[in-house]
Amino acid sequence: MITLADDLGHLSYVVTGDGPPLVLVHAGVADHRMWDAVVPGLAERYTVIRYDLRGFGESAPPAGPYSDTDDLRRLLDHLGHARVRLVGASWGGRVAVDFTLAHPGRVHCLALFAAPWPGYDWSAEMHAYDAAETAAMAAGDVDAATGVNLDMWLRGPARGWEDVAPGLADRVREPMRTSLVNMAVRDEHAQGPGAGDIADISVPTLVGTGKLDVADFQDIGRRYAAGIPGATLVEFPDAGHLVALDAPAELTAALLPFLAR
Repeated sequence: MITLADDLGHLSYVVTGDGPPLVLVHAGVADHRMWDAVVPGLAERYTVIRYDLRGFGESAPPAGPYSDTDDLRRLLDHLGHARVRLVGASWGGRVAVDFTLAHPGRVHCLALFAAPWPGYDWSAEMHAYDAAETAAMAAGDVDAATGVNLDMWLRGPARGWEDVAPGLADRVREPMRTSLVNMAVRDEHAQGPGAGDIADISVPTLVGTGKLDVADFQDIGRRYAAGIPGATLVEFPDAGHLVALDAPAELTAALLPFLAR
């Protein structure tokens, strides 16, 4: 990966393919590698830019206050891209939304998959997950906390591990563990979600949800699709929270015609 150093540490990124710039922003329990299976299909038509958010993957934990939106702007300025196609998953989806609201002229189109909703009234299931993760981290048991997150975000509530593709847990475990190790320092320095009304988003928008995801995120997906003018909702019947891992072919098939608009 290539390193972009700054006063807060550094961001690591990788560029693949040739064509108009397309940025993929990873989930908050993963890193840039979650997109590995979709990149080949996209890189045939686009310059695909993937990076690790601060404290994820190979990007350093932040050394001071930071904003994910500012980091994305800094990376695009560094690469010389004035306007991009922007795709985000889970927390990366919210980063993409905030960036679009803050810099509308820099986004050609927007796609978000299982993005969170600030201030959402989470279900008992989500509160139980949060309590289990918090207890494991308080006990210093990062491996147990990783297991809690694998159960929630990879397996999900609607299937057993026998229904998850072989090898996916091994692919996600290391990035997930890294995200947990650096969670406290990120929480200390993060400036929080951006401001703005999604009704002000005026670029073509695709919203995706996995039918095997937590019900909260299926509801949130419908909210985004209803709240962003002209947005299209697509559901992936065989995917949980991390659609790029569960259904890469289906995700690529949905993205290519949308991105070409």
